[in-house]
Amino acid sequence: MRIIIASFLLLAILSVIACGEKKNKIEAPQQKDVAVKTPSMKVDAYIVRPEAFAENIEVPGSIVAFEVAEIHPEVSGRIVQLNVAEGKNVGKGTLLAKLYDGDLRAQLNKLQIQLSLAQKTEERQAELLKIQGISQQDYDISLLQVNSLRADIGILRTSIDKTEIRAPFSGKLGLKNISTGSYITPLTVIAIINQTDQLKLDFSVPEKYIDKIKVGQLVTFSYQGSGNRLGAKVIATESNVTENTRSLTVRALVTGKEEGLLPGAFAKVQLSFDPDPSALLVPTQAILPQARGKKVILYKSGTAKFVDVTTGARDSARIQVTEGLKPNDTVVVTGLLSVRPDGKIQVGKIINR
Repeated sequence: MRIIIASFLLLAILSVIACGEKKNKIEAPQQKDVAVKTPSMKVDAYIVRPEAFAENIEVPGSIVAFEVAEIHPEVSGRIVQLNVAEGKNVGKGTLLAKLYDGDLRAQLNKLQIQLSLAQKTEERQAELLKIQGISQQDYDISLLQVNSLRADIGILRTSIDKTEIRAPFSGKLGLKNISTGSYITPLTVIAIINQTDQLKLDFSVPEKYIDKIKVGQLVTFSYQGSGNRLGAKVIATESNVTENTRSLTVRALVTGKEEGLLPGAFAKVQLSFDPDPSALLVPTQAILPQARGKKVILYKSGTAKFVDVTTGARDSARIQVTEGLKPNDTVVVTGLLSVRPDGKIQVGKIINR
């Protein structure tokens, strides 16, 4: 009896399994693979065309006096007269300070008396020499004494002149650092004088622009506190490039003058170079910065091609490409983060048509 029941259960289980397999076989042919087609991505593009492009750069600069000097005495001494008019213009040779010279003048007076006596002696001996009353050697000794006293007087006059401190050139005096009665030495700075009726402009340009700087070239600049733009003409360049900054120092002569423009003022210098007649420019947003270099995406027969490029100057909206592009290339400018190399793309609009 148990054997019969077990046989029936086994047959029932096998029947259920068989029905399931049959159902699966019937349903399997109804499943079909559906190929999904990815649509081409729509982007905007820019057609590269040669055009004239003038590069402009802005660099920092400094206003420099045409001439500037620290006024020092040549000798040590006590100041007995001080004529430093702070912040005022003075002419060349104006007496600024006088040191005590009483001892030198006393020595000068003594030598002048000795010279007077020596000259009379020389005159008498000259008469005696004519009648051979004395030898030529005696006369030469008296003449030597006269010339020696004259030389000593010249040295004393030079020392007295050094006690007078005068302006080396016409200019504007700064603040004085001493007072009357002060004892000063050649290391003491009495004041600083600047020639401000003519000013110079010093600025530096990067090494790559060296060949574009020419003597006589005009530049413009502005400075803090004034909205005006002044001009300057390049007069000279430094003889070497600064090693730590790899830049060249340029000096220009300011052609205009404003009351508020003073030596030492900071200036923003604008330089304009000759235009490149066949420059290739692309919108700034078309450039993809990379870890090493830069890339752009080109549209090639419906496919995105990533190309390495080298860039140059730029303006407010575009950047010059010096290597990697050629005229009539189509550069993608939108959807850059979504486009993949060799991906399918479709140009929706040419923005510079």
